[in-house]
Amino acid sequence: MSNYKIGGMTCEGCVNSVTKALQTALPDSKIEVILASQEVRIEGEHDPKTVEQTIENAGFDFGGATS
Repeated sequence: MSNYKIGGMTCEGCVNSVTKALQTALPDSKIEVILASQEVRIEGEHDPKTVEQTIENAGFDFGGATS
């Protein structure tokens, strides 16, 4: 599992937007976006660059890996 920080999320609508974008980009991974901690947890093989580009394309700030 990998965790990444996401900046700019303010509501559940933001969570839904990020979740849908990441599920589209990483269909074989389990995605959990957490508003309170401003992060996403991803289980499964993935390219961190794809995560970064997807989050930024969805209009949010990618803060890098947290673990």
